[in-house]
Amino acid sequence: MKTKLMRKGRSNMHNLGTVFRFEVKRTLKKKTFWISALSFPLIIGVVFAIIFFSNQATNDAAENIKDQTFSIAITDESKLLQPELLTQVKATIVTDKQAAIDKVKAGTLDAYVYYPANLDKAPVEIYAKNIGLFENSRYQTVADALLKQAATAGVSPQVKTVLQDAVSYQSTTYKDGQAYDGLKELIAPGIFLVLFYILIAMFGNQMLTSTTEEKENRVIEMILTTIQARTLIIGKILSLMVLAAVQMLVIIIPVIIAYLLLRDTLNIPNVDLTNIPLDPVRIVIGALLFVTSFLLFTGLLVGIGAATPTAKEASGFFGAVMLFIFGPLYAVTLFISSPDSPIVRVLSFFPLTAPIPLMLRNAVGNLSIVDAIIGISILGVSAIIALAISIRLFRYGALEYSRRLSFKTLFAKKTAARR
Repeated sequence: MKTKLMRKGRSNMHNLGTVFRFEVKRTLKKKTFWISALSFPLIIGVVFAIIFFSNQATNDAAENIKDQTFSIAITDESKLLQPELLTQVKATIVTDKQAAIDKVKAGTLDAYVYYPANLDKAPVEIYAKNIGLFENSRYQTVADALLKQAATAGVSPQVKTVLQDAVSYQSTTYKDGQAYDGLKELIAPGIFLVLFYILIAMFGNQMLTSTTEEKENRVIEMILTTIQARTLIIGKILSLMVLAAVQMLVIIIPVIIAYLLLRDTLNIPNVDLTNIPLDPVRIVIGALLFVTSFLLFTGLLVGIGAATPTAKEASGFFGAVMLFIFGPLYAVTLFISSPDSPIVRVLSFFPLTAPIPLMLRNAVGNLSIVDAIIGISILGVSAIIALAISIRLFRYGALEYSRRLSFKTLFAKKTAARR
């Protein structure tokens, strides 16, 4: 008897390894997996590129004001513009406003700027020839630059620095007698919150549909003749965890490489990673919250997929799950400023909403050790329950091709099995 049990255990372990390897290899071969994984760093790159070229265009227009080539006429009733400034931009001084506007309409003048006598009561009026949606901003750039140069001319460098909002500040705050930088303190534990959001948002649908593909293809019956339902679902869950780790690396590595190579080009602030505080307690708490939260929602999404007959029907529940994850963001200010308020404590200890409040509070440093232990315990127990239910749902719902498996049916089958 003992020998048979040992053989059965080895067989199950072998099947588990087979399922695990198959699921990982099958997913890694899918183009959609890599498109999803690479889309995030690609989007970040596009955003940085847009910001860079936009700022570069604005800076070039402001710095190269002397080299502007379009014709411009100016009426200065404010009496602020010095003649030498107007000479630099080769501006023509006019007194007849309507005549200048007519020239712009006729195309014989590129731009006309009218500075009113009271700038605090009336706007600066700009009339110009259309040269494109983005290029049209150069007229206002020139008009604004002239005004700022005129306003700061003749004042001391100190006053000019203040007026140009170029004053630099260096602040030092203290906590328990030690220098404390709140922003740097939240970087290390905050990474787990960012990764959790990215993985659930980008990998959640894969979790949801991982148990429905075989059902839709009608091959589940053949699979279950050689592999136990429990072994199959555990193998799928383990493969999802490994694939999530792969996706994490695919996201993080390109971002780090881009930061190191393009930091100077994009004018990204140089963050001294060696100076980031590393609180071992908060990092361990963040890691435990991340793992238990990820397992909880993995079990939840896999269970939903196991209970529904098709991937299309399963995807309908994805929005509800996302609501639990993203919903707490509406109370984000409370998590930071009022961690002891009733609504924060409810959201922190209700399993489906707990991940974000707990990880965010841990990142900003207002999560006590007691609350952390309670939260991790709740998430851990909930994750075990969710995984156990998902296994049972798959066991009884694997062969349901036409209808959703209800909890009433699940527990009825459980009771019947006991009898």
